[in-house]
Amino acid sequence: MSERTVLFEKEDNVGLITLNRPAELNALDYPTLCQLGEIIAQIGLAYKEIRSVVIRAAGRAFCAGADLKERRTLNEQQVRRNVNKIREVFDALARLPQPTIAAINGYAFGGGFELALACDFRYAWAGATLGLTEVSLGIIPGAGGTQRLPRLIGPALAKELILTGRRISATEAQRLGILNGVAETVEQLDERCRQLCSELSNNAPLAVYQAKDAIDRGLNVDLMSGMEIEAKAYEAIIPTKDRIEALEAFRAKRKPIFRGE
Repeated sequence: MSERTVLFEKEDNVGLITLNRPAELNALDYPTLCQLGEIIAQIGLAYKEIRSVVIRAAGRAFCAGADLKERRTLNEQQVRRNVNKIREVFDALARLPQPTIAAINGYAFGGGFELALACDFRYAWAGATLGLTEVSLGIIPGAGGTQRLPRLIGPALAKELILTGRRISATEAQRLGILNGVAETVEQLDERCRQLCSELSNNAPLAVYQAKDAIDRGLNVDLMSGMEIEAKAYEAIIPTKDRIEALEAFRAKRKPIFRGE
């Protein structure tokens, strides 16, 4: 894996992941999935230094999904390996404590759409096209699409998109509740994502992480169980130095300095 098809850089407290196979429309082959998985694991350990994550892509596509040229060369065992890997990597992304943002600058099909669904927030360029197109290829979404999309927009609309393999515009995706926002240009898309990261970084990171975790875990249980999850998340925040810092800053009428402690 000498060629880096996934790039990572840190700007202030923002982690920037860039899919870097523009000639292949950033399709996900096995080495790319492995590199992406390694970066996500490192980000998870750097929760003090990295407070939010943006996933973006080089070229005119966000991600066209699985690399079908590679897939044609694989036997059934290798196909299972790839599917298990993409599921493992996207689940790790979804479990990151930091808020994650997909910056969809173009095509997002199949696994590319599922990559965006594994993020907390999704913003897209107005010219982007999205779709879970797997059934048109004789397969089904295998990296969370059949589970995350229904939870986001409801089962009936999700079934319509998944079972038809329909491709939709960014405007339609926003109307359905898939996207948080649409930008007229790619430059504005980048700015929208950076603005959100800036807003997130103004808050106590451990509180942000606990709130995210409480929301995610609470979605899968009944209300009273969710209330218990919330109570435990709040309990975890009480001993933190950042909570005391917020109170001291309020008393002194200054902006708090949060350190993730």
